[in-house]
Amino acid sequence: MLHRFTMWIRLLPGFLVTAAVLAQSPPAAHNGLLIKNAVLMTVTHGDIQNGSLYIKDGKIAALGTNVSAPTSAAVIDAGGKYVTPGIIDSHSHIALDQDVNEATSPITPQMLMMDAFDYQDKAIYRGLAGGVTASLLLHGSANMIGGQAVVIKHKYGAGRDAMLFPGAPKSIKFASGENPKRVYGRREQLPSTRMGNFEVQREAFVQAQDYMREWDDYNTKVKRGEKDAKMPKHDLKLEALADVLRGKFLVQIHCYRADEFLTEMAMAREFGYKIRAFHHALEAYKVPEKLAAEGVAIATFADWWGYKNEAWDAIPWNAVISMRKGVRVAIKSDSDDFARRLNQEAGKTMRYGGATEEEALKMITLNAAWIVGVDDRVGSLDVGKDADIVIWDGYPLSSYGVPHKVLIDGDVYFDRSLPGFGMPRYQEGQ
Repeated sequence: MLHRFTMWIRLLPGFLVTAAVLAQSPPAAHNGLLIKNAVLMTVTHGDIQNGSLYIKDGKIAALGTNVSAPTSAAVIDAGGKYVTPGIIDSHSHIALDQDVNEATSPITPQMLMMDAFDYQDKAIYRGLAGGVTASLLLHGSANMIGGQAVVIKHKYGAGRDAMLFPGAPKSIKFASGENPKRVYGRREQLPSTRMGNFEVQREAFVQAQDYMREWDDYNTKVKRGEKDAKMPKHDLKLEALADVLRGKFLVQIHCYRADEFLTEMAMAREFGYKIRAFHHALEAYKVPEKLAAEGVAIATFADWWGYKNEAWDAIPWNAVISMRKGVRVAIKSDSDDFARRLNQEAGKTMRYGGATEEEALKMITLNAAWIVGVDDRVGSLDVGKDADIVIWDGYPLSSYGVPHKVLIDGDVYFDRSLPGFGMPRYQEGQ
């Protein structure tokens, strides 16, 4: 009986949050909102003391020390608080339940994480409460080539489609190393070694090339008006792989070791696709010049290490060493828990390696947005960008930094000053 009571006590906050959200309507779009008396940490052009930021139609319309806004605009007096762009988590598996891996085959690019997206997952809200406004939800790392990612905005309480990041490019997840080795090796199935990993990957792309040739030949015959042109069979897996070769996906690769970075980059050159980022990338500090030369970013941990063989050579200076050598670096979560404290994780890079305030903040905003492919929309406080904004109690890059308000597209989705777990109370009918 005591065990059941304890279980319900643990689950109660989540149920209350869900009930509070479902009982309210989604927020109405702000036509005009002025945030004044703030320290604006812009990411792209330094800090603005005693700054103001004007939002109109969900976009940043103006910012600076002398901002004009209509008298009809709603006003938030930040009272000297810090204001930053919303945090972007460039590697997350929240809201995918147990469906993060389709581990029945090492090659599953046709899988859509959108089909597993649970938009009511309370981890979305917890990330929001930590200042996260957008996340890249990736397939797991059981497969050499996994499924297609989904990008969300943390509009907890809105409908499923309202949470999707409009116009975000498509990403696909690859993985090499221990994870696919372990999953298929236990079954005595290919690939159970690193050699097997890359053989499976190469074979998949050779099949995709053959598939593309078949369709190219067919389409050429149709254009010529040849009556005997026979349509090839459609194959969702090969079509997705063909789209990788056509450059229609941002390729995100789970990879730890320096030797595997080199192998993956060589394979990308061989088959003609580009790698967007290596994820985890704990040995990036060993070959940063190679990554920079290829324009490959990393989404890494601040100081996780030693949790498996591939992580034994991790060092907390990895992010800054790689950055100093020209690599675009993001700090990501890969964890429901870390997602709530990415600001602190970025702050660690100032301690380990001496990242500047702007460089550290970039690792969870603009650099992360670039990896996701949405840096033209979010990641900095610039005119024309989406008004995805965090107002902080305390210095953001420290353990004292706690989100006070979180806005997405100009609407307040989290407000710590309100009861009910920070969920805004919207007027009936809005």
